[in-house]
Amino acid sequence: MYIDEVKSAVRTITGVPTSVAAFVGAAVRGPTDRPVHITSFADFQRIFGGVVAGSPLGYAVHQFYANGGSEAEIVRLVHTGDSAPTKNAAAATVNLPGASSTNVPLVARGQGLWGNNLRVRVDHNTSEVPASGASPTLYNLSVFDKGTGAVERFLNVSSRPEDTNALDKVLSSSALITVPTSGAVLNVVPNAHDTITPTDPSQDPFDEAKGSRYTKASGGVDGDHPAKTDYLGGDTGQTDKKGLYQLLKTDIFNLLCLPGAPSDVLALAAELCLERRALLLVDPPSTWTGIDAAVTGMGTPPVTGNAAKNAAVYFPDLILPDPAQNGVLKTVPPCGTVAGVMARIDVQRGVWKAAAGTEASLGGVTRLAVPMTDRENGRLNQLGVNCLRSFPVVGPVVWGARTLRGADRLADEWKYLPVRRLALFIEESLFRGTQWVVFEPNDEPLWASIRLNVGAFMNSLFRQGAFQGATAREAYIVKCDRENNPQNDIDRGIVNIVVGFAPLKPAEFVIIHIEQLAGQLQV
Repeated sequence: MYIDEVKSAVRTITGVPTSVAAFVGAAVRGPTDRPVHITSFADFQRIFGGVVAGSPLGYAVHQFYANGGSEAEIVRLVHTGDSAPTKNAAAATVNLPGASSTNVPLVARGQGLWGNNLRVRVDHNTSEVPASGASPTLYNLSVFDKGTGAVERFLNVSSRPEDTNALDKVLSSSALITVPTSGAVLNVVPNAHDTITPTDPSQDPFDEAKGSRYTKASGGVDGDHPAKTDYLGGDTGQTDKKGLYQLLKTDIFNLLCLPGAPSDVLALAAELCLERRALLLVDPPSTWTGIDAAVTGMGTPPVTGNAAKNAAVYFPDLILPDPAQNGVLKTVPPCGTVAGVMARIDVQRGVWKAAAGTEASLGGVTRLAVPMTDRENGRLNQLGVNCLRSFPVVGPVVWGARTLRGADRLADEWKYLPVRRLALFIEESLFRGTQWVVFEPNDEPLWASIRLNVGAFMNSLFRQGAFQGATAREAYIVKCDRENNPQNDIDRGIVNIVVGFAPLKPAEFVIIHIEQLAGQLQV
């Protein structure tokens, strides 16, 4: 008897995340050259400084996690390129005195006033024992952030640039400080600061009263709020992945929030969302001070064209206790709150359930900036505006589920948000789950395997209630055979897969018919 293991044709397709939110805007601290993945508001506080008055980004992230959010990508922007230097953000610098009057410059990791809180200390209590009269080649570097209390210590830093423990290499892991991009001095040992007795805990190496024990950073500037050019990264932003295009460096994001962004950035942000199969959550413009103003504003929607199917606008703003000012009421844009609600509903019900209704409560919200009636809600709903309402007992809730292609007069197939988000989810999941198909022999065995794997994925969604229909045949189709893969496409290296589904659409209007009966008795 012989046993042989045959490779299975089943390749599991796993659904991608549906509610990874990306936030782009100004923060008081943190890196500006890459997106940072966080999983809690504590991460945002530690890396980007938390909620600070004047920074809409902090409020949006805070509300995202307060309403059920889990994962987020943060892109910190700063204002640069202004003709007046005082308006530009600048990073704090530290110059450590070294041998032969040569300073060793260091730069705070990220622009902003926060860098002026950095204190840097050098000591020579290393593993090295220099020969008599020889200069040391190793030193220890300690960095203290007075603002947060964080301390980083780097031992046995080498003054030989080729060593693995050279200054630029050891500081690559630092969250506080780095070497300048140009003119870095790596071959000099900085002078030691005042010595302290290691066994005496009362001797604080960063004691403010004894400034000679460290070198203080200076020159950090917050700058003005980011402008359009900062959001777009200049003329080469998309090519160089700057500004909001830093999100091209991420693996995936599903919801994009731009709290406080200029209105002329939204169209390009929606194009980015279209490319990355994500949804742009648009805050109401500042001119939308009332119902009539919002109706007038939708005459020229915030996002138009094909990209509008990947965007949704919510109205009005929210009024909530300000965590940065002892609970004083503050008006904030709704994008972060709505993103958190979507994340919560996705976990509880699925991406095919509209993030709206009595389940979609707005946590932490005191009231809405513009209360509205059912009739006023109806005026905005037919234009594609998702209203935020407040009801007795229930409180503030999301009361709309349309894309910016959702105006009644457009009659667009992507009118409803849950339909569009479900399609994006299926597209991204199948795109990633069928990568194994590339370079496989393009014939019936491959097509059968594709039908099996894609069909299994679609059937799992059907069983979860994602599609219309009483049977799988009514709910979805998967076609990959000789009929849609002619020889000409095979010769060109193309395999065609057709996937269709019958989406569930939300019930926006509940109509109850009431009539009087004569009261006849039935025998």
